Amino acid sequence: MPVHDWSRVDARIFHAFHHGWIEELSRALNRGVLPPDYYALPEQFAGGFGPDVLTLTAPQNDEGDGTASERKDRNGGLLVAQPKMAPTAETDLEFYRRKQTPVVVRHVSGDRVVALIEVVSPGNKSSRHALRSFIEKAADFLDKRIHLLIADLLPPGPRDPHGIHAAIWEEVTGQGYVPPQGKPLTLVAYESALTVRAYVRPIDVGGTLPDLEPNGCVDVPMQRTYQTAFAEMPLRWRRVLEST
Repeated sequence: MPVHDWSRVDARIFHAFHHGWIEELSRALNRGVLPPDYYALPEQFAGGFGPDVLTLTAPQNDEGDGTASERKDRNGGLLVAQPKMAPTAETDLEFYRRKQTPVVVRHVSGDRVVALIEVVSPGNKSSRHALRSFIEKAADFLDKRIHLLIADLLPPGPRDPHGIHAAIWEEVTGQGYVPPQGKPLTLVAYESALTVRAYVRPIDVGGTLPDLEPNGCVDVPMQRTYQTAFAEMPLRWRRVLEST
């Protein structure tokens, strides 16, 4: 299934899809994607980073079987796979936005946040203040060595002419980023340790969603969950989005 042009519908339609996608991501993570000691649940989110946050937490001790499936990263996160992507770049170091339900992934014995997954909503781009808040929060997470995976399926606008990643990358590094011609949408995973690495996958409307692994922690099934969530949308709006 191709990525749809969500600019063809208003924010409330994307918000409904967004809610379904969060549910599907949560279910997929609980069906064997996460290691046994982790779980995911959509939770009420009263403000802050955004509408669809997945928080991945790690245990507070160093116990493990020492196998490849339980290698510790340098921040104490649990690796279930080595990163499949080479980093693209590296550096040293309103309404719908407020009614957000994130998926929170936790370790059964701890609450330390290791990573977040965020799907950008129209509310995150609805005003200069909303966009600035999103960018500053993302930069703050990276400064705290929390890994991020962000899906921006909304076209760039006057406040983010090169997309969310460009705005975040300039905030964190002072460096610019321009997406490839014809690929204005973005999936990006940020690995934050002694340096910040960005694994960027530019995509276009009609393209497919690659699965991404923030720091190799979790192979997040973006495309499969997107398809499932879209299939549950009302036929009326699926027809609008699928029409040529």
